[in-house]
Amino acid sequence: MRDFLTAVALALTFEGILYALFPASMKRMLASLLTHHDQSLRWAGLIAAIAGVALVALIRRTSIV
Repeated sequence: MRDFLTAVALALTFEGILYALFPASMKRMLASLLTHHDQSLRWAGLIAAIAGVALVALIRRTSIV
């Protein structure tokens, strides 16, 4: 559970940094999401989630870090 909470905190940190450094770009990016179909956003989210799980598994199995 501690690893999960650490991951959530790290995601919030990165997202916060992006909003702090590039507020106008983040607004444009979020506005552009309204033009995309739900299905394409769903697929993009699913692919990102699978890639994230695979990356965590790879990091835990190897001694990269």
